[in-house]
Amino acid sequence: MDSVSQLALGAAVGLAVMGRRTARWKAALWGGIAGTLPDLDVLIDFGDAVRNMTYHRSASHALLYLSLAAPLLAAIVTRVHGETGLFRRWWLALWLALVTHPLLDAMTVYGTQLALPFTDHPFGMGSIFIIDPLYTLPLLVGIAAALGSRRVDRLHWNAAGLVLSTVYLGWSVVAQQQALAVARESLAAQGVAVQQLMATPTAFNTVLWRIVAVSPEAHWEGFYSLLDEGRQIPFDRFDRGQALYEALRDHGPVQRIAWFSKGYFKMQVRDGQVLMSDLRMGQEPFYVFTFRMAQLRSDPVPLARPEQVGSRPDLAEALPWLWRRAWGEPLRPPR
Repeated sequence: MDSVSQLALGAAVGLAVMGRRTARWKAALWGGIAGTLPDLDVLIDFGDAVRNMTYHRSASHALLYLSLAAPLLAAIVTRVHGETGLFRRWWLALWLALVTHPLLDAMTVYGTQLALPFTDHPFGMGSIFIIDPLYTLPLLVGIAAALGSRRVDRLHWNAAGLVLSTVYLGWSVVAQQQALAVARESLAAQGVAVQQLMATPTAFNTVLWRIVAVSPEAHWEGFYSLLDEGRQIPFDRFDRGQALYEALRDHGPVQRIAWFSKGYFKMQVRDGQVLMSDLRMGQEPFYVFTFRMAQLRSDPVPLARPEQVGSRPDLAEALPWLWRRAWGEPLRPPR
């Protein structure tokens, strides 16, 4: 999730666990810091664009390593504030603030390596967009109410914000399963056989869902709103560049994107360059994580250092479409 959401979640957890045992500003401050710490791995250069993408949310997001870091952070906090008698409580608060960060990240589609060092599998439910105001606002309101008054009952606002945001995460999973069920019906009715199928929410909401279905040669993209009148999803078919993949499949960066994207990728040639895109984040033809992998001569020549060349749609066109399509208007996506 975005940094504001993670900071707010950490602060809310800190307030909930510490309660009246310490000053509320301390609980919110250190909870927010702990909730932000795992994302500091973005400051590390792992060597190239592909490695920077795929090593983000790895060791710094592993539950075991964060659990080991929690007592060290608690020792620092209790020493700074002279609250050694509250060490165990601070340990609990900071541990929860740390581990809820990757658990929330795992609800997005990106991929979070929670179980290192036992497995590097990138877990990703994909039921919530990386920025969703309906998740974040209850947390911010609850924190503001708790910090804005000395009344004890105002802490209940913080608890209410945590409950509402968590319920919203649960709702996102239910909505995702509905979108997947409709997608399976639609693909079957259209006679499309695929190997993999996913549904992720479009930006800032859990009403309009982007459906991606994959076969070795092609991928299909469609959109389904929970407010649509019917249950048929129109799909567009796109080539995945299977021949390009076969020619470059032994190239390390190509292998890594194929693994990290869990098979949701495509390859294409543009201006004499071979590009590889992670299909999970973006929509045709715009993908945030697109990498220049090789030069095309008589055969593809791999690049030693792949370069990120991702693109985004024109917001002046994309946002009005998003709003109207979410309300159920049968509009074709901007291309």
